[in-house]
Formats: sequence, C-alpha cells, structure tokens
Amino acid sequence: MASGVNLLALRSHNAALVLDLLRTAGESGISRLELAERTGLTPQAVSKITARLRADGLAEEAGHRASTGGKPRTVLRLVPGAGYAVGLHLDRDELRAVLCDLTGTVVMERRAPLDLGAGSEAVVEGAAREVERLLRAGVEAGTAATGAPAVSGDPEVSGDRAATGDLAASASAADSVLASVPVPVPVPVPVPVPVPVPVPVLGVGVALPGPLDHLHGVLHRVTGFPEWDGFPLRDALARRLGVPVVVDKDTNAAALGLALGGAVEDGYGSFAYLHLGTGLGAGLVIGGNVHRGARTGAGEFGHQVIQLDGPPCGCGNRGCVEALCLAAVARDDVAEAARVLGTGAANLAGLLDIDLVLLGGRTVAAHPESFLRGVGAVLDARARREGSTAGIPVRIASGGARGVAEGAAQLLLAPLFGRAEG
Repeated sequence: MASGVNLLALRSHNAALVLDLLRTAGESGISRLELAERTGLTPQAVSKITARLRADGLAEEAGHRASTGGKPRTVLRLVPGAGYAVGLHLDRDELRAVLCDLTGTVVMERRAPLDLGAGSEAVVEGAAREVERLLRAGVEAGTAATGAPAVSGDPEVSGDRAATGDLAASASAADSVLASVPVPVPVPVPVPVPVPVPVPVLGVGVALPGPLDHLHGVLHRVTGFPEWDGFPLRDALARRLGVPVVVDKDTNAAALGLALGGAVEDGYGSFAYLHLGTGLGAGLVIGGNVHRGARTGAGEFGHQVIQLDGPPCGCGNRGCVEALCLAAVARDDVAEAARVLGTGAANLAGLLDIDLVLLGGRTVAAHPESFLRGVGAVLDARARREGSTAGIPVRIASGGARGVAEGAAQLLLAPLFGRAEG
C-alpha cells in the first residue's frame, strides 16, 4: 500500500500518491474513501487534494459507485488530456519524437533522419522543429481540444507521414508554435504552450547515447562524436523551445519506461535492458529504480573489454563488447554477435545478480529469435557451471522501436506521479 503523511511540507508527495492511484484506476475511477484507505491519508486530506486536482483540470468525476451503506460514492478519474509530455530519441542517424498523454499513451509520433555529427546548432534546431511539428499536428488533429488521442492510422498524424520531415529544411520564427523564452531548471508541472489551441506540455524528455551528465543535462564525449563533449543540451533546447527539458541516456530512459510498464510489478525488481542498435549500452534497474550512478556513468555496458587484443573501439579501448558486436553484425554473423552480447550479459549478471535481461534496439529487432537464443544459451551455460537449474530469463523488451522515446517522455511523467526520479 502506498503510504502518505499529513504534513503540509509533503503536500506534493501526497498529491503524487493520489494522482498515481487515479492513473492506475483507469476509466472506472476510484472513490475518495478508497484513496484514503490506500494512501493512509485522512478523508479530509484526500478531499482537499482531489479538490485541487479537479480545480487544475487533472481529475474529474466519473459517476457513482454503490456503497455498502449510505449514499453512493462519487468516483474520480484522471483526465489524460490534461497534460502531455514529449519524448525525443536522438539516435546517431535518426530522430523519433512521441507525444504522450498523462497515462503515458502515445497519441502521436514523428520520425526524421538525423546526423548527430552535423554539429550542435544544426541538431538542436532540427530537434526543436520536429517537436514543434509534433505539437502542431496535435493541435490540428484536435488532441488538445478534445483530450482524445489521435488515431495512429490517420495519414495526417501518423509517424509514416511524418518520416518525410527534413531536418535541413528552414523554419521562420513566425512558423514556430512555441515561444522562445528562457526556462529555469525543469520542474515537472504542466506549462502552457502558446499554440492555436493551448497544449498543456510538461516538457520534453530527451534520450540519446552517453556518456552524459543527467543532473545538469550536459553531454560528455559521446562515443563516436567527441565534439559534443561539454555541450549543455538541456539548456540549449529549453531556450529554443521555451519549455522544461530533461536529458538522459537512451538506455536509462528505456529502462525507466520498462520499469513503469510492468517489469517491476512482474516481480523483476532488478533487470538490465541491453540496447543494440548503432551502438551498445545498458539501462540498469536495481531495487525497482533506475541506477544511473553518481555521474550518470552506470550502464556503459558496451565498453567493457572482453578481448585485450581485439579490434579498436570508438571509445579508445580495444576489444569492447560494442566493437565486437558491431563487427559481427557488419559481416552478417548474427550468431556471433549474440554470443558476444551474451558474454557481456553474463559478466553483468555475475556482477549485479540481476533477475532479468531485456533486449532491444534496431539490430535486435531485426533478428529477435537469434539474439534470444544466443544470449540465452550463454546465460544458461553460466548457470550450469554454477550449479543452477536455469539461467536468468532473457526477453525482448516491450515498446519496440519507440521504446526509448516513450521512456524519454516518462522522464517528465514519472515524477508527476511519484513513481520515479525523472
């Protein structure tokens, strides 16, 4: 049971508990009495919190429910369209942006080519324009006006149509749907965006390859792109868009989305998400929380050395798991790539004693069964050597190609519900 406290100083904490219960209750809603019972708050405290949430448009009445005695109970539910978060995945060669409502449901998606080596100015401008187009499409589709999700198959708002967007195209200031107003340190509260129909946007979560400083939104020497070292991506994008921005590694964002999506509830409190695409990295969830490390350095999985005299890697070392995996993929030896990935996963399992390994990324998506079989075989062999009857479970991560972008949106949404640090 979620536990609340009746202290004014923790009012936002209690509101987050109530919001989360409204979210998980879904369309059927939940009564104030049930909220009090499940949070440990007094009925009076719950009434004050729900009154504020209703006044802010975050909650609404959802009818009545029969009571065991006395008058029927009024039930409340979350208003999904009361706020939105943008999730932005900047890969080395592609950009993917999603617009999620308060439940985390994707209501719109855009894709576009991207060259991470084109320079910070071009990448920031291109990313900002794609966010603007995403929000403009949301307004045109009536998403913000009605609170109803746009139909993903609609050619006017689908990701397939949006994929034709050219990051190199020019955009005038008059074309912008967002005000270029400097923003202070991001806070997870809805910020109105001045578009034709106001869209209450919490902000933009950005996920991209590391290493980087999550707390300050500053990039370090992104593998293969050392020119990004020291660039304040969070502040630059926030100034350009005029909304709060949070930056994290792509693997951390994906891991956050997976943790909130049910992996922890399924009993896997500690798991590793291994992402093999244009590079290789890991997102770690330990004790139900994303483990970033003191300097956001945890999860640099691809750069563990497993062959001292191996091929050079973009990080400067030789024989890294990433270099060996990508070399095997380049020569179309998927079985060898899976074996190498499994070896790295076995090292990780031995170090952290994790419960589950989840695989994702475009390379894995192209050969899911081969990677499941190859990684699973290495982990099973390790278990047999240690006298265990079965290895650590290996699964394909849910979310597919947009899993990282959805996780990036959760960087803004999760703190609103007290679920995790964004």
